[in-house]
Amino acid sequence: MTGGARVEDYLALLKPRVMSLVVFTAFVGMLVAPAAINPVIGFIAILCIAIGAGASGALNMWYDADIDQVMSRTQNRPIPAGRMTRGEALAFGLILSVFSVTLLGLATNWVAGAFLAFTIFFYAVVYTMWLKRSTPQNIVIGGAAGAFPPMVGWAAVTGTLSWESFALFLIIFLWTPPHFWALALYKQGDYGAAGIPMMPNVAGEASTKRQIFAYSLVLAASSVLPLALGFSGWLYGAVALVTGLIFVALAFRLLRAVETVTMKRHARALFTYSLSYLFVLFLALLIDHLALRLGVI
Repeated sequence: MTGGARVEDYLALLKPRVMSLVVFTAFVGMLVAPAAINPVIGFIAILCIAIGAGASGALNMWYDADIDQVMSRTQNRPIPAGRMTRGEALAFGLILSVFSVTLLGLATNWVAGAFLAFTIFFYAVVYTMWLKRSTPQNIVIGGAAGAFPPMVGWAAVTGTLSWESFALFLIIFLWTPPHFWALALYKQGDYGAAGIPMMPNVAGEASTKRQIFAYSLVLAASSVLPLALGFSGWLYGAVALVTGLIFVALAFRLLRAVETVTMKRHARALFTYSLSYLFVLFLALLIDHLALRLGVI
């Protein structure tokens, strides 16, 4: 390792593409909560959640530097590429963790601060250090970390958690396995070389495809919970129904694929669609909420 990291290397540690979805879902969770928040405090809360998500990414890259060096899609990350030492990444992640949790607790409430701390711990310790290398259920259980942000946003406004915020958590939680298993189906070689027990490498392609389809069905059903619980209207319900049916259709096409080339092509298609699925769903929830508040619908 040569060290001498640049600003862009520290930014890469934050996993900005992952962070953007985390921030957006937390933002939606904050706005649909049944209370108001001062815009300045709200901005600080979102900033803290973003920094906390970045801290999780930095700690993940610190611990996973060895396997990042093996996998083609992660070899150019700052540590395996030799642009940063593991110690620098660890220090950066810990500093950001303490800063984000403390500021969120002081700016909003300590329920939100504690929940953000738990989210960072869950991703960095429970998922990265324990589950990721030990069980093919790593994504299923570890996916909770990525599903907590809208609950943190909700708690920042209300100081409490609720069934409505849990519904938002559940959508992301159920989305995570089919999203990552679709990726794993056409990246089996990478995960196998790194020794990560992803579902296709452990249970096989056929079992993985069946589980992807099963999760897709449950995901599509859970996506209408905001409508069922009464904190969204028909606009969101329509979008949830259509996008959920498309998700299920892509998963079913993958389930039916037999030839390896076809299977990988359909897995990539499902993964690509899943990247935009959550954004569209949460954007629809936000627009629906604002339209209801303004009396447009």
